[in-house]
Amino acid sequence: MNTVQAPIPDTTPLTGINADEALWYKDAVIYQVNVKSFLDSNDDGIGDFKGLTLKLEYIRDLGVNTIWLMPFYPSPLKDDGYDIADYQNVHPQFGTLDDFRTMLREAHRLGLKVVTELIINHTSDQHPWFQAARNAPAGSPQRDFYVWSDTDQKYLDTRIIFTDTETSNWTWDPVAKAYYWHRFFSHQPDLNFDNPQVIKAVLKIMNFWLDMGVDGFRLDAIPYLVEREGTNNENLRETHAVIKKLRAAIDASYKNRFLLAEANQWPEDVREYFGDGDECNMAYHFPLMPRIYMAIAQEDRYPIIEIIQQTPDIPESCQWAIFLRNHDELTLEMVTSKERDYMYTTYASDLQARINLGIRRRLAPLMENNLDRIKLMNSLLLSMPGSPILYYGDEIGMGDNFFIGDRNGVRTPMQWSPDRNAGFSRADPQRLYLPPIMDAVYGYLSTNVEAQSRDPSSLLSWTKRLLAVRKTTQAFGRGTRRFLRPGNRKILAYLREFGEDTILCVANLSRSAQPVELNLAAYKGRVPVEMLGRTAFPPIGELPYLLTISAYGFYWFRLATDAAIPSWHEQIVSVDERPVLVLFDGWMSLFRERVVPWRIGIAEKTRAQFETDTLPRH
Repeated sequence: MNTVQAPIPDTTPLTGINADEALWYKDAVIYQVNVKSFLDSNDDGIGDFKGLTLKLEYIRDLGVNTIWLMPFYPSPLKDDGYDIADYQNVHPQFGTLDDFRTMLREAHRLGLKVVTELIINHTSDQHPWFQAARNAPAGSPQRDFYVWSDTDQKYLDTRIIFTDTETSNWTWDPVAKAYYWHRFFSHQPDLNFDNPQVIKAVLKIMNFWLDMGVDGFRLDAIPYLVEREGTNNENLRETHAVIKKLRAAIDASYKNRFLLAEANQWPEDVREYFGDGDECNMAYHFPLMPRIYMAIAQEDRYPIIEIIQQTPDIPESCQWAIFLRNHDELTLEMVTSKERDYMYTTYASDLQARINLGIRRRLAPLMENNLDRIKLMNSLLLSMPGSPILYYGDEIGMGDNFFIGDRNGVRTPMQWSPDRNAGFSRADPQRLYLPPIMDAVYGYLSTNVEAQSRDPSSLLSWTKRLLAVRKTTQAFGRGTRRFLRPGNRKILAYLREFGEDTILCVANLSRSAQPVELNLAAYKGRVPVEMLGRTAFPPIGELPYLLTISAYGFYWFRLATDAAIPSWHEQIVSVDERPVLVLFDGWMSLFRERVVPWRIGIAEKTRAQFETDTLPRH
């Protein structure tokens, strides 16, 4: 098998979008876009590629460098496009292939990478492959494109993912007169990756989009590609063999492309999807996400440190993808039952907010619209090991509407302005694919891009500043991570180091101000420079370094060797204060002892007369 040996990471400061093109994804900040939700250019109530193209400069100016596009392929849209009916075209609602090409060229001109969604575990039951399979004889090449059985009693050790809608992973097809296998909804039959023709067909699809210029694929639901009796049909050895074939074929024909694994598994299982650097370039760290929320709620760093310590090392050329929210529910599959109950009680007391094993809410409502907590969460996202993913609208604190149904409450139109339909579309409101958020707190009249662009203290302006600061060093994307262990457990502190850059991150997980003493003796003599304000703090000495942090506050420090010590800081503090002279009676206070006795004898004179008499005469 042919593999590509990853180059040694470049340790020079980041000067462009990426200093090392082969590992560009390690420096990526990814912006997740739902095309239909972003901007409607033809006033039909649905976002499209022409609308997205018009907003590419907004995405670029936000400070991200990569776009992840949710499914835009022809589809019955029973699962928001994750039920694909044609892999090599664009859904008419979103435009045409030419519209996609135009968007892709403009994104590349602006320095933005584009990653598309590729769902290869299953198709729609409307896909021509499935229609041919159900009508073909049993055992024929067409039938074998999918997984069939005469009984629904096979693979009984396999869990059902959508327990609120599905009772079995098998569905009877009256045309084929057999059961077909599906790990997700019953209208999404699984492809048969034991069939070499399926792998060949998938590679043809990949080549189609890679030839067009896309920079990578997010591989949806890849732990379930292959089935074997007596297993739970997740993370099988045969599944990894399929991924290796796909990666080798891509590397043999294309440069600087990447694969992102969507595997909602424990870290030790996800580690296998990197292989020896010959499977996926990136993979999501699903278990970290809910534990960030737990740490904030419990005001204790333990949940974060505990899951990071469980995370195995990955190949040098690979990277984690980390996130706070996305288009799905805040999944609670990778937590214990006790932790799940705690998360439900804390963040989803309203039962309507729960779906499957998760919570269908956006970041801002989860944080009760507390701006300090939202900023703290984003500071952790942007400084933890991995490439961060921002969900569209979270940069302005968009809300949700979990009464809409399914997970559509977090997929509402982008709020551009206080105009009709949030500036998303000029269509009649009843024609919109979903209603925009209209409540008093998160509604588009109060929460929108236009208003926040004019406000230097808004969440949008702050997000741009934080992303700009993150770009100044590769330590966040490529650096090592080492936790500090201060006695105050409400404080999370860690070092990110890459080359000569050392970044100290300190976060207060508590709702009240907290002190902390950090053991930084190994960096004695360095000057911590706060990165957002470029303020130099006193140099590090041998004693523990004392900081006080406001409620939900955080610091990013560059431990500089070349920064000047603050001018006000000296080893021996000298008091050099001049006396203060208070003139309580105007300038006459200077002569008070001399003139007051005289005034006693002339009390019948008014103050004005006295002052007139005492003025010098010329």
